[in-house]
Amino acid sequence: MTKDYILAIDSGTQSVRALIFDLQGTLVEKVRVPMTSYVSPQPGWAEQDPEYYWQQFCAACQQLWEKSSIPKDAIAGLAVTTQRATMINVDAQGKPLRPAIVWLDQRRSEGLRPVGGLWGLLFRLSGMSQTVAYLQAEGEANWIRTHQPEIWHATHKYLFLSGYLTHKLTGKFVDSTGCQVGYLPFDYKSLTWARAWDWKWRAIPMEPRILPDLVPPAGRLGEVTRAAAEATGLPAGLPVIAAAADKACEVIGAGSLDPHIGCLSYGTTATINTTHKDYIEVIPLIPPYPSAVPGHYSLEVQIYRGYWMVNWFKEEFGWPEQHRASEEGVEPESLLNELVRQAPPGSMGLLLQPYWSPGLKMPGPEAKGAVIGFGDVHTRAHLYRAMLEGLAYALREGKERTEKRSGIPITELRVSGGGSQSDAAMQLTADIFGLPTARPHTYETSGLGAAIDAAVGLKLHPEFPTAVREMTHVGQVFDPDPATRDIYDGLYRRVYRQMYKRLQPLYEEIQKITGYPAR
Repeated sequence: MTKDYILAIDSGTQSVRALIFDLQGTLVEKVRVPMTSYVSPQPGWAEQDPEYYWQQFCAACQQLWEKSSIPKDAIAGLAVTTQRATMINVDAQGKPLRPAIVWLDQRRSEGLRPVGGLWGLLFRLSGMSQTVAYLQAEGEANWIRTHQPEIWHATHKYLFLSGYLTHKLTGKFVDSTGCQVGYLPFDYKSLTWARAWDWKWRAIPMEPRILPDLVPPAGRLGEVTRAAAEATGLPAGLPVIAAAADKACEVIGAGSLDPHIGCLSYGTTATINTTHKDYIEVIPLIPPYPSAVPGHYSLEVQIYRGYWMVNWFKEEFGWPEQHRASEEGVEPESLLNELVRQAPPGSMGLLLQPYWSPGLKMPGPEAKGAVIGFGDVHTRAHLYRAMLEGLAYALREGKERTEKRSGIPITELRVSGGGSQSDAAMQLTADIFGLPTARPHTYETSGLGAAIDAAVGLKLHPEFPTAVREMTHVGQVFDPDPATRDIYDGLYRRVYRQMYKRLQPLYEEIQKITGYPAR
């Protein structure tokens, strides 16, 4: 039997999805297994049992085989994509030593010794000392080494979730370079572990031996072991091909291979990404992330809380939609779209700055969210629309920063993630950016991107341009309405772009007085 299908597993924050694609990018089978995103033993902490990730992974595979009419021997190979920056300490047998620290975790390590020596001097002279201190405080490894030294001492390997699942599948401590997004001594320019003299080893101290071997996307990570085959139902010996982290896979799964195509992700974190051959820092000292295409970079600007804000709005203000959704047996988010249509473009002057969680450079660590322009005419509908508009404004600002640094105009958009399923959100995005905005042919763009990596790695397609051309397709396209575009352009240029720099001094005073967010 010819092996014309690829299995992609997408282990996200809220679910694991097992997906079978053909070589034209058609999703022929899908199983979704929900997951509890995290547990919080202390305020601000986000942890999860690593074995839980594997159990749900196995459950998704087993349910897929129960459902699918595609025989197992028609599957050419497997690629896995996962949430980014979820960290796991394991012993020599791959057994977890503590709960995984999930990417949503907010703990920080305060009072760490600054990077010293020549690097410290260079950072002081360049005004980057605070940025490096921020990175040190955010590093999960620094927290474990400081607060749980016995765990750190016993750690044989320190892995991303992608590396942990790869070990469960193949028995090897190996991971894709495309998954290395987090606080580790990784050289984002060379796409390998940093050299011994690099400052990152001083900011996040660790022995190189505890890090896994790296393979570029489309490279071979190993084969499914007999033990993994028994747990998952996968065929023993099935090739496991390196993919990349979920955002990187989403970019090529949406067809954004050329740098003039911007990929918006309307997910828990909202991002705008473009794929480039050159290493370009959109914000100084903040590197582009590894692409799902070997030797390429994914230039990314992110709004940390992004479309999480939809859930925030639903919980805080959306009880009518929740009640009605329960009665009608539909998702509350589908009813929230009706609110968008109840308010006009521009939300009658209500503007929202979506910095619900602070950033590193833009916005800075002092940032807060803001809503301005309230009047007695405004309702929940205006606030909800202003929230979606604010996210699009912030991502348009990211687009313009990317264009300025790269010198390449972004001329069209693809939108993935949960928010892409809303026609109202798609139309206001097209209007705010003033660009044609397309929804990819499949919602499962992260899984499709992983399948593209597998297709190239298995030589089912000769190279990435062919694979992307054959496996990605544009769905519905939303063109900007000229009149609405002009309203948004005025609000964006004359109001939104002024908000942060005018409010920043007040944010800093709030931080000094209240201690939130922590410095």
